Amino acid sequence: MTEHRLEGKICLVTGSTSGIGKVTARELANQGATVVLVSRTRAKGEATQAEITQASGNPHVDLLVADLSLLADVRRLASEFHHTYPHLHLLVNNAGCAYPTRTLTSEGLEATLAVNYLAPFLLTELLLDTLKASAPARIVNVSSAQHANARIEFDNLQGEKKYANLRSYNQAKLALLLWTYELARRLEGTGVTVNALHPGITATNFPSGMTGVLAWGMRLSTPFLLTPEKGAQTTLYLATSPEVEGVTGKYFVKSRETKSSNDSYDQTVGARLWEVTEQLVAH
Repeated sequence: MTEHRLEGKICLVTGSTSGIGKVTARELANQGATVVLVSRTRAKGEATQAEITQASGNPHVDLLVADLSLLADVRRLASEFHHTYPHLHLLVNNAGCAYPTRTLTSEGLEATLAVNYLAPFLLTELLLDTLKASAPARIVNVSSAQHANARIEFDNLQGEKKYANLRSYNQAKLALLLWTYELARRLEGTGVTVNALHPGITATNFPSGMTGVLAWGMRLSTPFLLTPEKGAQTTLYLATSPEVEGVTGKYFVKSRETKSSNDSYDQTVGARLWEVTEQLVAH
């Protein structure tokens, strides 16, 4: 992949202490950017910060600590960012998980939906003015091909009636795409682009959130999965390539624009989902 120098650019990457997120953060640091890592725990965050700083030789690798399953932490994260950084040129919403059983956060929200969808929705909303003021700026959302196996169940959005970890994850990744496309429409003319991607089936710690036959199958297939280095390539392409300057509201696989599921383009569902999401993140 061609390297594009990023001196003077400020980048925020969630889920940046392992897997695709860690590789993304490291490569952005290699290209000279100021990289702000987001970690759920300080210990793991500081270890990753030290590792990337040493590997890249870039002293501008910073750390913010937040549990993205908690909206209060997302708000605190945005506030701390605003108090420290004057600009934001790149936001990578990478963090993801799948809880094996229905888990409610202390705020009463289903955790898989909260981490995969509500957190990026709220974080982006809170940082949007800074992104606009820093334009040209980019938002990159890490979705999944699994979105195609879902539909938005407004009466079961948080697994109230029935919960299965992969089903909930798939729905959250579909929600992420619907929101990406709706956000792109709302950001037209601002100089801020937003795109989504499927990174490929990558060997990360994601199967730790799965149970039963699915978890067994994922672990057996691990030797055949993409490395995090390869899995991060589409994220990095959308984050840095001049080829996608000005491109917005698109879905990419293997660094190529691809059509996502028919359901992901339903603007009526997207608009309704936006309203429901605003209500969920308001409390």
